[in-house]
Amino acid sequence: MNSQFYVTTPIYYVNAEPHIGHAYSTIVADVLNRFYSLAGFETFFLTGTDEHGDKIVSAAENSGQTPKEYVDRISGLFRTLWPKLNISNNYFVRTTDPGHQDTVRFILNRVNENDDIYFSEYEGLYCFGCERFYTERELVDGKCPDHRTEPEVIKESNYFFRMSKYQDWLIDHIRQNPGFIRPERYKNEVLSFLKEPLEDLCISRPKSRLKWGITLPFDENFVTYVWFDALINYVSAVGYPDGEGFKQFWPSAQHIIAKDILKPHGIYWPCMLKSAGIEPYQHLNVHGYWNVNEGKMSKSIGNVVRPLELVDIYGLDAFRYFLMRDMVFGLDSEFSEEGLVARINADLANDLGNLVSRSLTMVCKYFKGELPEPGHSDAADEELRIATLELVDRYEELMKGLGFHKALMAIWEMIGRLNTGQIGY
Repeated sequence: MNSQFYVTTPIYYVNAEPHIGHAYSTIVADVLNRFYSLAGFETFFLTGTDEHGDKIVSAAENSGQTPKEYVDRISGLFRTLWPKLNISNNYFVRTTDPGHQDTVRFILNRVNENDDIYFSEYEGLYCFGCERFYTERELVDGKCPDHRTEPEVIKESNYFFRMSKYQDWLIDHIRQNPGFIRPERYKNEVLSFLKEPLEDLCISRPKSRLKWGITLPFDENFVTYVWFDALINYVSAVGYPDGEGFKQFWPSAQHIIAKDILKPHGIYWPCMLKSAGIEPYQHLNVHGYWNVNEGKMSKSIGNVVRPLELVDIYGLDAFRYFLMRDMVFGLDSEFSEEGLVARINADLANDLGNLVSRSLTMVCKYFKGELPEPGHSDAADEELRIATLELVDRYEELMKGLGFHKALMAIWEMIGRLNTGQIGY
């Protein structure tokens, strides 16, 4: 097993302020990073912001700012939020960073030299909200499944990545590496999509339509498609191609994403890596949505949950605990403030609070507030010791398998047994 652990969040698109979905992805990465660090691994934790594309230009115009002024402001909101949520990332990458842009151009040239980029005219269904083309079979009732708007027909000349060239390789890689995409439902979703012929990927936008982006190194009249730019952050941030950080950490790379960006991470990114001659990541870890009022959070709907507002009311540790305990990783979960309060009262105040209170009371009552030297173990002590060691093994297994809620349930089962006198008393 590698003694290094590299975990990444998505780089968050700066067309809106941070919400609970961003917080969850980042807290999951932080929890994993802390777990592996405590287990003796050398770790690297990456997060950051995605700052190019049509939506950024539109959001900047609506705010009365230039794109650069706008991305500096919104990226700063993400950067300052994470320490307030006790998130300890090693690096914060921005796609406007000069080093990242150099790496994008390097990889574009490498892929182009591999004869995997060509110029062609294309007509397709384009969703400006997603900033990508859709096929008819991907639409739901003729609409984008995320934005629920009808895509526009766009016809223009662009550069394309020969993604179809790598379809068979990707299918084989996923099947030969069962944990490549997890949980399994998302591996199956990607394999289902790959049953149909994979189209090549449009990787440019003409400057006549969009200037805010990284200029293609082989044609100054075009900028790089936002996904071909953004995905490269995972290697640019650790110093690809020659940096020691890349050599040290990339072989253990694990991505944390939400299910809405499964296709770019599960299909585009592995094919891009293969074309560039880079080994694929170890794991793509996919979580569900936090739904509010039985629907996905949306700025336009007005059901966005802001993390700091909850932290200010209920406390940081309680907020982090709730997120890790109430979502089954991979499935959607319903958020409500009432649910948060109920979890705090039941688990933290009653179960854990009761155990801590009883323990402190006994120390004060029988030992004048000072812990005595350990005495000889009796049967109850031995039972507690064995059960605790078994809990540690179980916890480690569950954490490595992304079973965060089950790991916490295992701990609370022990707390319950202690509270009811089933063990140790």
